[in-house]
Amino acid sequence: MSLSKLPVRATVLAAVAALSLAAAPSALAGRGGKPKPGGTGTISLKLLDSTDGLAHWGQRVTFNVSTTATPEPWVHLKCYQNGTLVSQGSEGFFGRSIDDGIFSLYSPMWTGGDADCTATLTTPAKAVLGSTSFHVHP
Repeated sequence: MSLSKLPVRATVLAAVAALSLAAAPSALAGRGGKPKPGGTGTISLKLLDSTDGLAHWGQRVTFNVSTTATPEPWVHLKCYQNGTLVSQGSEGFFGRSIDDGIFSLYSPMWTGGDADCTATLTTPAKAVLGSTSFHVHP
């Protein structure tokens, strides 16, 4: 490339970069982010494998969620045995999420027994919109 074409190329690259930065805020709008003022949410447990209406170790659960705060809600699940974290996970609860919204009630650290779990509904920025707790039986 000749030296006379370098300033033109640099100018074009600078213009493309400036346009990309200017378009970024509008491209990211509507992708969750901050909750809408006064936005809240509800979350409730949905058992997938239970035959007795209780959550048991080794089964799967999901959650019914509803919120006006964000189009991209997330659920974060943490389970504890005697105060020790034995399982945790996060799932996106929106159409274009690659997650399936299903949590398994076991892990390499949780090989059986009771546990107490809490699921928290949040915005992508982790603002808490609601939560629910439940006991997992052996």
